[in-house]
Amino acid sequence: MYTQFIQELTNLIGKNNVLIDIAEQKKYVSDWFGRANGKALAVARPANPEEIASIVKLSEKYHVSIVPQGGNTGLVGGGLPDDSGHELVLSLERINKIRSLDALGKTISVDAGVILENLHKYAQEHGLEFPLTMGSQGSATIGGLLSTNAGGTAVLRYGNARDLCLGLEVITAEGEIWNGLRTLRKDNTGYDLRDLFIGAEGTLGIITGAVLKLVPLPKARLSALLSLNSPSLAIQLLEYVQTKANSQLTAFELISDTCLNLVDQYFPQFAYPFSTKVPYCVLIEISDNESEEHAYELLNAMLEEAFEMNLITDAIIPQSLAQSKRFWEIREHIPLSQVEDGKNIKHDISLPISKIPNFIEEAKKIILKQLPNARIIDFGHLGDGNLHYNVAAPKGENVDAFMKNKVVVNELIHDLVDQMGGSISAEHGIGANKAHELVKYKTPTELNLMKKIKAGLDPHGIFNPKKVLL
Repeated sequence: MYTQFIQELTNLIGKNNVLIDIAEQKKYVSDWFGRANGKALAVARPANPEEIASIVKLSEKYHVSIVPQGGNTGLVGGGLPDDSGHELVLSLERINKIRSLDALGKTISVDAGVILENLHKYAQEHGLEFPLTMGSQGSATIGGLLSTNAGGTAVLRYGNARDLCLGLEVITAEGEIWNGLRTLRKDNTGYDLRDLFIGAEGTLGIITGAVLKLVPLPKARLSALLSLNSPSLAIQLLEYVQTKANSQLTAFELISDTCLNLVDQYFPQFAYPFSTKVPYCVLIEISDNESEEHAYELLNAMLEEAFEMNLITDAIIPQSLAQSKRFWEIREHIPLSQVEDGKNIKHDISLPISKIPNFIEEAKKIILKQLPNARIIDFGHLGDGNLHYNVAAPKGENVDAFMKNKVVVNELIHDLVDQMGGSISAEHGIGANKAHELVKYKTPTELNLMKKIKAGLDPHGIFNPKKVLL
């Protein structure tokens, strides 16, 4: 059966675009951190939505499951095949054209395989900006970002991927192409099909194109790195800065001392930024549509008052665009330094902002009681309540032995998150890694509704099985 399937697939999209050799498949079946691996029947690399539609029909004929994949930068196994070797990985990397840009309407229509960084450059060439940014933007694709409803560093001002999307093009389980590429800001004509597919992690359909919102390029963008003594003070600082800067506040990132030390250790070109060790720091960014001078005046005034209010202990204001970029490179190298440091137990959680200081304090107590010498690596998008709370092995301890605590640590952290009214996934999705936990933290009513939607849109379970819903 599989031999005939591969032959017909090859006839559809060409031999060079059907990868069956294990060495050629390697980058498609391993995750970004190299922690998870699967096996694929084949990797298909179609060139357009019509070819994907034909592949879906062929897969249904042979009962072959499809795992859609963008840039493969996910962290919860959502874009990887299982270890059966019977699933088809469908890569959208060749579907990567920018279709059109409407400068007046401030929208752009793109293929799902467009890399985020390329979209940024194209929009900027036209005096506009797509404001979703993240450390993996050199590899992450638009389809993957929409499938996980990705957040990034500018959610505070611009929202998640869902908030930046106006329309979609999707291949359905029947192999039909739904053209929902509308540029309308208002379209109240029944069920919002677009929002069903955004955040569905490829379990309901395959996103092949999107219409996205653009915003004007700001006249100035300034960052500052501020040290402070506790997450509680960071919350107070956030409230103050939001009052003063209002919508000009683009990002507000919390970074612990542990993170700064890791980056300093593994990427010494980004040395520890402060002259003395600090418990926490905050990286803020403001965008100004008036002038750079106006932005500096606002930033300086805010920081002077923050000092007077004893909210911060030190502040580094960049004197150039290069220095400002350096601050963000420190932030973006936190995940990369964790890769160099070795495996750790990761959590991508969201909480009511007011409860984050209490969570950090309580979580540390709980973890250190269970694992007295564990290292806590915590950082995140404090402005929107998203915290990356990672637990690493003590220096010198066997990492593989430590990772056997993963199930216990996950339960401790996620139970605390649930008690505080939070979510076990903020921006990475559920994927395969957290699917079994969803049963515990979603109500039966929620799970039943989700299963009905899945059954209605993908009745044969062809799309990304065992992801999100078991």
